[in-house]
This record gives sequence, structure tokens and C-alpha cells, in this order.
Amino acid sequence: MRRRHLLLAAGAMAAAMPVDARAQVGKVFRVGVLVVGQPEPFWTVFRNTLKDLGYVEGTNIVFEFRSAEFVPARLDALAAELVALKVDALVAVQTPAALAAKKATRTIPVVLAGVGDAVATGLVTSLARPEANLTGVSTATAELAGKSVELLKEILPAARRIAAIANAPDPFHKPFLEQLEKAGSQGGVAIERVMIEREADLEPAFARLGGGAVDAVIVQPSLSVAITAALALKHRLPSASASRRFTDAGGLLAYAADIQHLYRDSAVYLDKILKGAKPGDLPVQGPIQIELVINLKTAKVLGVTVPQSILIRADEVME
Repeated sequence: MRRRHLLLAAGAMAAAMPVDARAQVGKVFRVGVLVVGQPEPFWTVFRNTLKDLGYVEGTNIVFEFRSAEFVPARLDALAAELVALKVDALVAVQTPAALAAKKATRTIPVVLAGVGDAVATGLVTSLARPEANLTGVSTATAELAGKSVELLKEILPAARRIAAIANAPDPFHKPFLEQLEKAGSQGGVAIERVMIEREADLEPAFARLGGGAVDAVIVQPSLSVAITAALALKHRLPSASASRRFTDAGGLLAYAADIQHLYRDSAVYLDKILKGAKPGDLPVQGPIQIELVINLKTAKVLGVTVPQSILIRADEVME
């Protein structure tokens, strides 16, 4: 049903396309795409949406794709490389990539795809009127992380200490930790900050937290979900993240923005910009839909009983 609605909307948009946009039919747009690490599911959803909107790769659009392969220090150079190619627009996935894009250009339009708090991290001064060359879609992850404290506390009523696994090179770690500590103070839970500088820091960090040092962990979603979910299971730690992919990888719960909507909407933003809209005139959009996903297979492995009060509220229960 959602697919059918999207196709109808795409057709309506094409029919309503202004004359000046149709005049660009012969133009081939070059679009830079910058990601921190794993491009999926963004890459598939984003490209399929553009296809629905009338873009054909190699015919009227060409992508210049760059991944930092989970090494944030590479992002600045990759962003500069895309700018040097004189792309028509640059799509930045997650906050570190967006900050690198902002540093690299003040003129090329930048579409934000799934960034954290765009104001708190300095990407824009206003969500309603970015008034710069950046706009797009935000996940509101910091607030969702705070909700994860409440959910873990409901699952583990005796929990008194939760570790916050933060991605130090990602400036979004600041509002992420602030929201966790605010929620922790309200719920009587101490939040232990664990700063991760590089991927190699994850294994020793989880090893230290296992064995009862903390009752659970909450992971910043810009860290590798596959590695963090696996380590949480290995060290028998109930875990949460504001990423739907986290539960797919074995995490206990995810309270997250529906990334399918986010990535489709980022493609729609790109379409508007390629047709002449100015980024500064397009409000930064927050998440349209939030979903709670519980992995009962993981709960059983950990010996955790998820209360019915949470299961009936879950959008998906993985069994």
C-alpha cells in the first residue's frame, strides 16, 4: 500500500512539474553521495525513490558515491573530492558526513539524510528556515535515545546503571549523551559514558561492561550496528539503539525513526533542489513515523522477559 501511494505521488509530482523544470529534461545531473560506512538500506531506498520520480541512472542522473568505511577521519577529504567534481548536489548520510559536507562547500546544495539534531550539531541555525545551502531530513535521535532509557527500565525494573556507548568523533554524541543523562536522572538510573574513538575500541569496552558492571547498554546509531549488537549479545548485555537495523543485527530493542520514510524523503528533497528549489527555503524535516521493535529471540538468549505492556505497544516483535 505504501509503495502504491508513493508511485501515485511521484506521478502527480511529475504532472505538476513547472515548465522551467521540464526544460532541463536533457540535463544529466551529477550527484555526490557521502556515507560514513555501510550504505544500506539508504542506498537502495534512495535510488528506488528517485527512479519512481523519473530519474534514470546514466541517462539523467549520475552518482558519485564515497564511503569513509567507518573511518570518520576520511570524511573531510572525501567531501572535498566530491566538491572538486563540481557535483550539482551533495547528499550526506548521518551527522559526521553532513558536517564534512558543510565544511567542504558553502555553495553546492547539501541534502541531509538521517542526521541527528541539525541545530545542536551546528549544521543549521533553524529547522524552519535553514537559510544556508543545507536542508533535508533529521532523525531526532537524541530524544529517541532518551526514550530508550525508559523502555529498558520498564523491561529491567531493577536496572540501576546503563552504559551509553558514544561515538566520540561524531559531534552528535553531545546531545545524545545529554538526553540519556536527563532521562536517567528522571528514572533513577546512572548513565556511564563510554567514548569510542575507533572501531577497535568496541571489543575492550564491551568486555569491561560485561559481567554485571552495568545492567544494559544504549548504543549511538552512527557506530556499527552489526558489531555493537554482536558484542552486546556476546557479553550478555541487554541493548538498545535508535536504529531499526540494530534489532535486525541482534540488539534487544530499537526505538527509532522509520528510516524507509527518512530515506525516501531525502530523495524527494534532492528532486526539489535539482528542479530549482533553494535549500535555505526548505525546512529541515523531522521523522514522520517512529517505530518500536523488540527482538524476542535476543530476549530469550539473555533470559530477559519483555513485559506485555511493551509487546502490545511494539510496531514489530521479532520471534
